[in-house]
Amino acid sequence: MAALERVKLLVLGDSGVGKSSFVQLLCSGHPLGKASWTVGCSLDVRLHEYKEGTPLEKTFFLEMWDIGGSVGSASSIKSTRSLFYNGVNGIILVHDLTNKKSCQNLRGWLTEVLNRESAPTGVLVTNGDAAERERLADSQTPLLMVGTKLDQVPEAHRSSLLSRVAFFAEDLAANEMILDCTNPRYLAAGSSNAVKLSRFFDKVKSFKLSSFWSFPPELL
Repeated sequence: MAALERVKLLVLGDSGVGKSSFVQLLCSGHPLGKASWTVGCSLDVRLHEYKEGTPLEKTFFLEMWDIGGSVGSASSIKSTRSLFYNGVNGIILVHDLTNKKSCQNLRGWLTEVLNRESAPTGVLVTNGDAAERERLADSQTPLLMVGTKLDQVPEAHRSSLLSRVAFFAEDLAANEMILDCTNPRYLAAGSSNAVKLSRFFDKVKSFKLSSFWSFPPELL
C-alpha cells in the first residue's frame, strides 16, 4: 500500500490561548485532560478525506505543528522557531476570546512566518498598515482563525465580541470559527465547525496541489 501524502499546518498563537487543547480535540475527539506549556513544537496528526464523496476523494495525513512561545520572544528563540516554518501548506491562528491582545498578536505571528528575517516592531494594532495587510493577503496561504474559551465569554458580550473577531478575520483574509475546547460537541461530525474545518483542509490540500507558492525560496 502506498504511503499516504502528508500536508503540513502550523498552529500559531500566544502561550495559554488553547492551541494544544484545540489540537487534542481536533486529532483525538477528546478534550485535553491537563494543559501544559508547549516547549518548541508539538506534532499531532489526523486523517482527512479530501473532497469526500466525489470522484476526487483521497485520504491524506494532516500534520498539526503546534508552535510554542509568544510574539514577544527573544530574537534567538524566534530564529530557532523559524526552523518549523519550512514547507507549510496552511496556517491555523488560535486566540483566546477573553484576551483581546492574543487576537491582535495573530498579525505578528503571520508576519514572523511570512517574513522571518524581519525585525518585529513590538507594536501590533488591530487594523495594521495597508502594506502589511496587502502582503498577508497576497501570500495566498490558507488561513483559519480559531477563537477558544467561548464558555468563558458572558452571553451579554458575545455579539459585539464575535463581530469584532469576524472583522479581524476578514482583514486577514482568514476563515474563522469559535469554540470551547472542553466540549467535544463543537467539533462533532456534522456541526458547523466540522464543516468549516473540512472545507479549510480541502483548501489547504488544493493549495498544495496548485504548485503555487508566494513565500521567498529561503522559507521552503
